[in-house]
Amino acid sequence: MTLNRRQFLGSSLPLAVLGVPAAAQAAGQPGALPAANTDQLVLFTGDSLPRSPAGYAAQLQALLAGREKVSDSYLSGGAVAELEAKFSALLGKEDTVFLPTGTLANHIAVRLLCGEARHALVQQESHLYRDESNAVTNLSGINLVPLAPGRAAPTLAETAAAIERAESGPYPIKVGAIALESPVRRAQGATLAPPLVAAIAQLARAKGIPMHLDGARLLLMSGMPGFTVQGYCAPFDTVYVSLYKYLNAPFGGVLSGSKPMMAKARALRHQFGASIYNGWEAALPALAALDGVEQRWAAVRAAGDQLLAALEATPGFRVQRVEQGSNIAVLEIAPERLAGLEARLAQAQVRLRAPKDGKVELWFNETLLRRDTASLRAAFAG
Repeated sequence: MTLNRRQFLGSSLPLAVLGVPAAAQAAGQPGALPAANTDQLVLFTGDSLPRSPAGYAAQLQALLAGREKVSDSYLSGGAVAELEAKFSALLGKEDTVFLPTGTLANHIAVRLLCGEARHALVQQESHLYRDESNAVTNLSGINLVPLAPGRAAPTLAETAAAIERAESGPYPIKVGAIALESPVRRAQGATLAPPLVAAIAQLARAKGIPMHLDGARLLLMSGMPGFTVQGYCAPFDTVYVSLYKYLNAPFGGVLSGSKPMMAKARALRHQFGASIYNGWEAALPALAALDGVEQRWAAVRAAGDQLLAALEATPGFRVQRVEQGSNIAVLEIAPERLAGLEARLAQAQVRLRAPKDGKVELWFNETLLRRDTASLRAAFAG
C-alpha cells in the first residue's frame, strides 16, 4: 500500500477524537461525519495534524518502502542517525541526540550546562519548571529559580537582577545555566522576541553562563518577522525540539549542541535508562515531516492572519491576538453569531473547542491549509 503524506495525515481518524459524540454518530445527527471525509477537516485544536493508530501504521509501511537502512540499534544508526544529522543542519549545531522524551532532553541539557554550578534560571511558566515534577532538582540537585511569574518572558532587568542576587552577598552562588522556553505553551504560545533573546544572551556571555533553549514548538515560529531557525538558535548552547507535537512522530525529541556536549548527553541517556532498543518508528515520520516544514508553517501563519483579519471585519466577532504569538489567538463571539455555530461548523467540516463565556481559542495547524479564507469565514459567520 502506498500512501502520500496528506492522505495519511487526514485518514482513519476516529470520530470520537474529533469531538463528535458517539450517540450522534450512531444516530446520524448533525456533526457526525463519515470517516472518509476526515481528510477534509479543519481543526482549530492542537498543533498537530490528526492521526490514528491505523493511519500511523499505514504511514510507517509507506515510509519503509524502498528503504534499506532504517533500523537502529539502541538509537545508533539507521533512521535515527539520519534524523540527528538533519536536525544538526537545520538548527546549526555540531551534533544532535535522539531522546525518548522532552522532559529528559531538558533535564540532560540543564544538568550538563550547569556542571557543578547547580543553580539555573528558568521561566516560572515553562515546562521545565511547571511540568517535570521537580525532576532536575530531585535527580540532579539543581536549584531552579523561576522568573516572570504569569508571563511568557523575563525582562533583561529581571534576568540581571536574578544573577546579581545569586552572585552577590557573603556566600556567592554561580549561576550554572539560563533555560528559556519559546514558544511558551502556558502563555498561549507566546514567543520570546529575537532582540530579547539576543540581549539575555549577551548578558549571559558576559557572566560566563551557558544557555539552553526549550524549543519544543520552535518551528511553529516559522514565518514570524525576523525569525530564522538557525539565527534564533545561535545564542544557545543546547536546543531541544519535540518530534511528536507537530512532526507526526508518536514520541521523542532531539537535543542539539556541540559534539563534546552531545557525547556526554548520549552517556547520560544510557544512565537514565533511556537508550531504548529502537527509535526508527519515531524517526521515520519526523524525517518525512521535516521536509518543507518551515515553508508549511509560514503558510499556516499567513493563512491564520488572513482568517483573523476576515473575522475582525465581520460584525459579531472580536479577535484577541497573543503578543509575540505563535499559532494561537482568542476569538470572542457575539451571542447572535453563537446561535447555530456548532451546526454551521459541522456542516463545513470545521472543529474547534466549545466556546466558554463567548470566547474560544483558535489553534492554527496544517489543517488550516485545506480550506480558503472565504469559506472558513462563511462557516463561522453563517
